[in-house]
Order: sequence, then structure tokens, then C-alpha cells
Amino acid sequence: MKSVLYPALAAALVLTACVDVEINEGGAEHSDAAVHSEDMHIHSGEPDASHLSAEWQIWAYSTAGPSFIGDNATIMGVDGTVLREGSNGWTCMPGNPRPMSDPENGWASAHEAMPVCADAESFKWMDAYMTNSTPVMERDAFMWMLHGDMGEDNTTPGVMTKADAADPSQWIESGPHLMLMPKDPESLSAFTTDFTSGAPYVMFADTMWAHLMIPMEDYYMYQN
Repeated sequence: MKSVLYPALAAALVLTACVDVEINEGGAEHSDAAVHSEDMHIHSGEPDASHLSAEWQIWAYSTAGPSFIGDNATIMGVDGTVLREGSNGWTCMPGNPRPMSDPENGWASAHEAMPVCADAESFKWMDAYMTNSTPVMERDAFMWMLHGDMGEDNTTPGVMTKADAADPSQWIESGPHLMLMPKDPESLSAFTTDFTSGAPYVMFADTMWAHLMIPMEDYYMYQN
């Protein structure tokens, strides 16, 4: 389990605690069908700009949520820099704990960045996950990841590669999804853990980080 906060997460926790932050004015292998689908549905509106630029990062991270959230959310870079200050209490930022495949040019794609849009209550869950502690929340919370993720072991937290999964059949690289982070993980006990059916399912069942994955259109685009 990861034991330190990402710089962006640490900064987001400060931001959601209403601490003033200055705005910075500057700035896996997939099938051809999956890449085409991603180009058609996820990359719509992607700016023709360096992936290190504020313009590209704001697009990539804000579109992790639907436009009615992302358009007015605070956008944070991987180092915690505020790229755009928001007004709706949501923050969108990269969520990939793995290093960039090409640091000199930035994230290869929005999918590699694994951006997430979350509110203050969601960040309580994320903070607990990153510090190997029990989430203490006032209510259930949601996180949006419409660019998907680079892969997770559905049963075991903190596994970074399919090769390290105890059961490779439980590894899933996800497309667009919404997550429900429960105040009480036991409230999810009636949901399936089968991620292949298309129905909402529990990831990390029987752990303090159990949460509900809610697949969206193209959720399975990265699965072989």
C-alpha cells in the first residue's frame, strides 16, 4: 500500500480545507478498435498543445468529469499547482500513482494520467487510501473518472501491474466510470464483485477501501 500522498492530493486536501492558493498563470497497449473508440468519444475537443502545457492539462483533467462538473472545477497539476481555480467545490487532477511513461513530454494521454474529479468528502476517502488508514466520512461520496484508469486488481488494493496480481483474471484496465465511496463499506455487501457483467460492482471487497464501480459507455474498451 502506498504510504505518502501525491503532491497533487496533498494540495487538494489543503484546497478543500478552504486555504487560499495562488493560481499559476503559466502554464498500456490497446487494440486498434479501443484506440479508435477512445479517439471518437474521449478525445473530442482535445487541444493541439504540449501535454505539459496548462491548456492540455486543464482539458485532460477537467474532462474526467461531466461538463457540468468539470467546467467549473478547480484543476490541479501533478505537483499540486493550481492550473485553474474553480467555483463549485470539485477538484479535478491526475490520479495515476505510476510515473509518466515519457516525463519530458508529459502524460502520453488523458487515460495514462488517470484524472479524477472529486469533492471534499471524496478526498477524505482518497487520503485514507493513500495513507493506509480507515476512511472517516460524513456521507457517501462520488468520484468521476471518465478517462478510465491504467489497471487495478479488483480484489487487492495497491497492486500496480497485472504481473503482480495474485490472480491475473481479477485485473481490469477500466474505461469511463463513476465511483461511489461509501461512508459504510458494509452498505455495499449486496452488490456483486464480478466486473464482467456491466453492472455496478464492488472493488476491494471486504477491505476498508471497498467502493462501488459504476461502468459508463466504453468501460471495457481496454480489456482484451
